[in-house]
Order: sequence, then structure tokens, then C-alpha cells
Amino acid sequence: MTGTALLVMDVQEANVARFPDPGYLPRLRGVIDAARAGGLPVIYVEVGFRPGFPEISPRNKIFGGIAARAGGGGGTNASHPDIAPLEGDIVVTKRRVSAFAGSDLDVVLRAGEIDHLVLTGIATSGVVLSTVRQAADLDFRLTVIEDCCLDNDLEVHRVLTEKVFPRQADVTTSALFLERAN
Repeated sequence: MTGTALLVMDVQEANVARFPDPGYLPRLRGVIDAARAGGLPVIYVEVGFRPGFPEISPRNKIFGGIAARAGGGGGTNASHPDIAPLEGDIVVTKRRVSAFAGSDLDVVLRAGEIDHLVLTGIATSGVVLSTVRQAADLDFRLTVIEDCCLDNDLEVHRVLTEKVFPRQADVTTSALFLERAN
């Protein structure tokens, strides 16, 4: 799978805690381990802001409330420790919902001659949807591992993975990904 990278997006402790799926982290860990074993770059995408949140407009419905509640805070919301990056993994900090928005992801991918992205993350209707759309517009080949994505609305997750994503990406499961990796 030369030219392919695995993206692990927004899998922070707070996001994982919002979803009652005890199998999620073990499934995702299996995919990450298989990707590493197969020589695929693993790229973690985490949301983060400078102290004082200068990147966040109060007009932003998603992030505006975070800045107001956090005071002067800032910093990066690190990935869940059960799937945390290892030495050699790439960590990209984004400033909005899409993995590309306000990050250097596109530069990292192009420098690594990566043209195929395997997407995982929380939430299906957030980072995964936004990244699928933007990556498709940037001419990346895409695969979404549907059971390594979570959403708080199961019907929205189903519609996206069964009807929307297939227009721009191949949609698979962790079991099929692992089968092909071996």
C-alpha cells in the first residue's frame, strides 16, 4: 500500500468518553498496529489552539463556546492514551473540524508522496465527513473504516457510511482492513 497513510482523527479521551462502545479502542488499536506493521505512516490529527484562543471567533458555533468556557487556556487536546502516538508517528494539530483546516496536513501528505488516506475518527458527522469532502476535493483516494468511526447519532453514522461516503470513498470495516493487511 505504498502512498497510503492511516489518519486517526479526534480520538481524544473526552470524545471517546461520550460514546458507549467498549470495542472501539481495541478495534482502532488493531488497525493502527496493522498499519504500522505494514509500513503505513500513522498520522494523528488533534485539535489545538494557542493560549487565549486567537484562532477562535465567537461566531464559530462549534468552537466559540470552548474558548469562552476555557478562559485563557489553549493547548492541544492529545489522543487517548490507549491509542497514543508512538515515536515515528506524525501528529498534526488542526484548528477546525476538517483535518486540513488550519493544519499542515496537506504539506505532510504531499511531502510523503501520500495519495491514499485511510480515515478513522470521532465523529463521523464531524471530522470524518469534513475530511472526506476536503480530501476528495484535493484528489486523494479515500477509504473510511466505518467501525473505527463513531457518532452520537447512529442513524447519521449509517447514512454517511452507507450513502454519502461511498460517492467519494471506499467504505470498509476493521475486519476487512485487517484481512487485507495480513
